[in-house]
Amino acid sequence: MTDLIIAYLDQFVTFMNAGGLVMWVLFGLNLLLWYGLGYRFLVLKRGTEGNVRRLIEKHHKRGDEKVFVGLLDYAIRDAIETEKNVRDVANNTRHHVHNALSDYMNIISKYSILVKTIVMLAPLVGLLGTVMGMIETFDALQSSSMFSQGNSISGGISKALFTTELGLVVAVPGLIFGRILDKKEDRFALELEQITDIICTKDK
Repeated sequence: MTDLIIAYLDQFVTFMNAGGLVMWVLFGLNLLLWYGLGYRFLVLKRGTEGNVRRLIEKHHKRGDEKVFVGLLDYAIRDAIETEKNVRDVANNTRHHVHNALSDYMNIISKYSILVKTIVMLAPLVGLLGTVMGMIETFDALQSSSMFSQGNSISGGISKALFTTELGLVVAVPGLIFGRILDKKEDRFALELEQITDIICTKDK
């Protein structure tokens, strides 16, 4: 088993080295991208399904017995507790409830800029590798003899193709999943505003 793992690692290192330094840069960007996507996927789990107003009513009825299964449940709990605490001592209840939910706004947007940046950057880094590979190819054409330049030319072209491919492999899934998670973030932001409106305008 260990020998098999070592063999796979050797193949991986050989493949990465075939594309030069740019391949390792793209690999690092890929790790960062999927870390950001994974974090956002876990955080943006809504939890309890249903209308926001009905969820707030359930929290009022069950109180501490309510089972929290997602970010929205915790946001509703904090908003209700804040409204109760400041109801009799503060004139601007909405402001305090909004501040209580601001941490959730920061949580749902965390790493979104990182993901978008890597999605934009990866194809450009891949293009850089392509240019470097083509320069290597032209150097081989210029400096090598006609009968010995085959390996140099093929190495430069393969480097160009490897980096282009990996740049797209990093960017395309990141773009697709990033857009899906952005829509979830927008939905959460809207629901957090609804929580503030409902709790601060309910009949007392």
